[in-house]
Amino acid sequence: MTKTRVRAALSLPLSVFLALTGCYAQDGATDPEEVRELAGGTRARQSREGAEEHLRSVVRAYDRKTPLTLGLVTLDDTCAGGAAEEWLSSSDDDRYRIRCTLRVSAYYGADPKRIGTVLEGIFTAGDKKPAAGGGAAGTIPFGHDDHRRRLVAYYEGRGPNPTGPGTPEPAQVSDPSQTLSWDTVRGDSPTRAEEPALPTAGDPPVSRHLREPASTTVADVRARHGMVFRLELSAVDYFSVSKDGRSVETWD
Repeated sequence: MTKTRVRAALSLPLSVFLALTGCYAQDGATDPEEVRELAGGTRARQSREGAEEHLRSVVRAYDRKTPLTLGLVTLDDTCAGGAAEEWLSSSDDDRYRIRCTLRVSAYYGADPKRIGTVLEGIFTAGDKKPAAGGGAAGTIPFGHDDHRRRLVAYYEGRGPNPTGPGTPEPAQVSDPSQTLSWDTVRGDSPTRAEEPALPTAGDPPVSRHLREPASTTVADVRARHGMVFRLELSAVDYFSVSKDGRSVETWD
């Protein structure tokens, strides 16, 4: 409790203070058993399956439609209960009974001598929009624009660094749904995709932590192909229930 709250509390009658601090400490936190029950329910399961298939379809699209070769996928799926409502303040965490979030990253191999060709293939795939009504699953958002054309020219030795003279080697493209980054291949101090944390033991349906294949490392992918591209998909909140039960959000 902050000093401001302590001063305010000291000005209240003792009985009122005890009642309020009791609410502050206990009221509103979701019981772990309720979290497990909600996470294992039909609506959560269906939403989980839909969100996971969407994210995996994006991962597969890079493998199938670009020169990249998929080597490793990590998945973290966690359902968390809402926090207790704090006295005299509020946060997003105290407005829901449960919120489930899915995070997926993928690591691909590529030939560092052909990075310009690889990027050109990615941007060409990104130029191809899905058919009407086909949904967003499986799409690659990075089509050609002026910066990306200059990025390809830079890696093919046909143009300067598109971010300006004296700036670091560009090694990332991003949009709100995903970030694609890669090992730098120029200069004396290369930066490389780091190893993901080893998955902790899961506790389905409340949590799952996967590494596929389980024994593969980023170093393995790099040794096999020469360099690594990392695709980080933005976290998806696929299922949540408000504390009043009136709002239930699921993956569409």
